Amino acid sequence: MAILAAEHTPRPRRVQRTPAGAGAVRRSQHAPFAPEHWMQRRTRVFGSLVVLLGAAAIAGRALLASTEAQTVEAPRFEVDPLWPKPLPNHWLLGSVIGVAVDSRDHVFIIHRGDSTLNQRTEAGGAANPPIGECCVSAPPVVEFDPAGNLVRAWGGPGEGYEWPTSNHGIAVDDKDNVWIGGNGARDSHILKFTRDGKFLMQIGRPLQAVDSRSTEHFGRVAKIAFDPRANEAFVADGYGNKRVAVIDMTTGRIKRFWGAYGNVPSDSNLGRYNPDAPLAQQFRNPVHCADPSHDGFVYVCDRPNDRIQVFRTDGSFVKEQRVAPRTLGDGSVWDIAFSRDAKQRYLYLADGKNERIYVMDRESLRILTQFGDGGRQPGQFFAVHSIATDSKGNLYTTETYEGKRVQKFAYRGVQRVPREQGVPWPTR
Repeated sequence: MAILAAEHTPRPRRVQRTPAGAGAVRRSQHAPFAPEHWMQRRTRVFGSLVVLLGAAAIAGRALLASTEAQTVEAPRFEVDPLWPKPLPNHWLLGSVIGVAVDSRDHVFIIHRGDSTLNQRTEAGGAANPPIGECCVSAPPVVEFDPAGNLVRAWGGPGEGYEWPTSNHGIAVDDKDNVWIGGNGARDSHILKFTRDGKFLMQIGRPLQAVDSRSTEHFGRVAKIAFDPRANEAFVADGYGNKRVAVIDMTTGRIKRFWGAYGNVPSDSNLGRYNPDAPLAQQFRNPVHCADPSHDGFVYVCDRPNDRIQVFRTDGSFVKEQRVAPRTLGDGSVWDIAFSRDAKQRYLYLADGKNERIYVMDRESLRILTQFGDGGRQPGQFFAVHSIATDSKGNLYTTETYEGKRVQKFAYRGVQRVPREQGVPWPTR
């Protein structure tokens, strides 16, 4: 291969001529080595590097601060899209209106079945005459084990008691007995069963008029929760009455009751909620939860008023927190559950209007993060109604109206999470 001669031609040496008569020619382009010049250059380079590193550090800190401002340390959850396992017998769930967890971490739900299933499109097997093989309503109370397997199902009218016309809420006490309320027009009583459905006690009488000062009956109970140390049940009473009622767990006797701010409850009509009006001095219907904590406080869901009110167990008012206060209609504060650590550090709030779960610091009632969104896919919600936790920290939610399901959210520990998590889809 030919090689161009120019590649081997030596480059002419640069010279710099002095003015005529000035003397010698400088033969080299390189200046003589000068240590002071080299030191100056090194200093300048080092200084530039320090400036760049400083700027990078500042930018890094700013990015970290921005990231931390958008995240928070809080419990993280992931939806389990495979829980529970399919029901047998062509069973369907209607509007699922309550959830509770017993001492074995078995999950109990209660739903409204036939009254909320469309016999043409959902429950053809229950039509008269049947119009198809599928489907029929499952019994009202359904029990799952921790893996999501069906354990048993029971409930409905029976001898010795009057089943609610519209069951609402289910609770399991420290002896694994099951308590059920109702928010139908005639439901002014509470039922108590063993965990396998044996009837134990009916408290109150059906078909009683609204009376928030009654010591004999209730007014369309939304939910029941327990303080086993005091042998007391706290009743969110409810869709007719506007109070918290405390009853003896053994006898069913109403021991005390109160309204908003610890006031004597009133059944007067407050009209529609106005977020810009002065805060209502009474609860609005429904009073949707009344859950006692381990340290002697009771957290009340004043649902249409978009607020949680906190009391001592004697009914004395402590504080309140508004949540999404411009939410109208069904309101934002539907149900709460506590984290299972000894101090119950976190409070979980179900908001069935805005379709999310808030994770709150229980002591301050500050919202730390939230997850969920409206929709029908796993991790989304359609009227998320009730919420409960198991001993491992997992969350269970139910959905009313057309939601008609129970979901499990697996606890992944306390981590840094976005303040708005969206749908908590599994990462593994």
